[in-house]
Amino acid sequence: MNTDSRFLKACRGEPVDRVPVWLMRQAGRYLPEYRKLREAHPFLELCKTPALAVEVTLQPLERFGMDAAILFSDILLLLETMGADLRFDEKLGPRLRCRGVREGGDHGLKVPDPERGLGFVLDAVRQLRKSLGQNVALIGFSGAPFTLATYLIEGGTSRSFLDTKTFLYRNPASFHRLMGKLADAVQAYLQAQIAAGVQAVQLFDTWAGILSPDDYREFVLPYTQRILSALPADRVPTIHFSLGTSTLLEEMETLGAGVLSLDWRIDLGRARQRLGPARPVQGNLDPLALFQPRDALRSTVRNVLGKGASMPGYVFNLGHGIHPKTPLESVETLVETVRSFPATPMQAGAP
Repeated sequence: MNTDSRFLKACRGEPVDRVPVWLMRQAGRYLPEYRKLREAHPFLELCKTPALAVEVTLQPLERFGMDAAILFSDILLLLETMGADLRFDEKLGPRLRCRGVREGGDHGLKVPDPERGLGFVLDAVRQLRKSLGQNVALIGFSGAPFTLATYLIEGGTSRSFLDTKTFLYRNPASFHRLMGKLADAVQAYLQAQIAAGVQAVQLFDTWAGILSPDDYREFVLPYTQRILSALPADRVPTIHFSLGTSTLLEEMETLGAGVLSLDWRIDLGRARQRLGPARPVQGNLDPLALFQPRDALRSTVRNVLGKGASMPGYVFNLGHGIHPKTPLESVETLVETVRSFPATPMQAGAP
């Protein structure tokens, strides 16, 4: 493992020479080289062909020189391996079918052997570790149990999450069983990625913010804690991301994640004060701020940097994934602005 990576140091709260930067969904549709590949290959083919997944993963590094690479894949591939039927509709997005889940159980779902069911992901990880430079860390990831459960129950994306909440409230015991099986699968998947060579892992619980604090504590917190406690956090930093969870910040502090990745709906400076200097954070520029004029964008990025870098342990990122229509020059401006931002005395380890 490359212990000298700027990104890994920041995740551990150690001194860095400057703030590291990478972007969620940095490999994807906003890049012309990615769109060219997609003309020849369906999305799932890109995900399931290691050489293509490696190529896509490296594209934003070659163009922008990010401090970390995140494996090109999709959180729903794990559900497919567990027994769900998965397809991607160009207009509607991902569509899933899993017999029995909506009726109140985890029927038909199995906890897969990652090497057998997701070996193509692990092969891509092994190839990437040979391709990446000494200063670039490789991030693996998975969807968290609750977010995966919403896709299973809703059959895809949702705005109201009516089916998910109806299931949760009417069949709490069945919902807990489903969460337990998903937690076992996610834990095994992340452990396999670590064994294959990823140097940090990010757990995406994108939709956890739809829950009240009480429901979050009952139905989500124990399963996320179980996963994170089983990972070797002493050598592989763990990052937790969710949307709209500023009301759950104190609960998320108990998850066991090394880094909390925050969305743009919370002031980063206030979040750091609530969490304290011992908690590294990541975030949290609004992805649509990248549509500002260049000078305004520089100012906005510096504002986020000033709040995030007020304490050690800070990684610059967006508050969610980059929008497919984002101008390339805006990403260039963002990266240049972060690189030119001086490290604070605390960040650099000065007395």
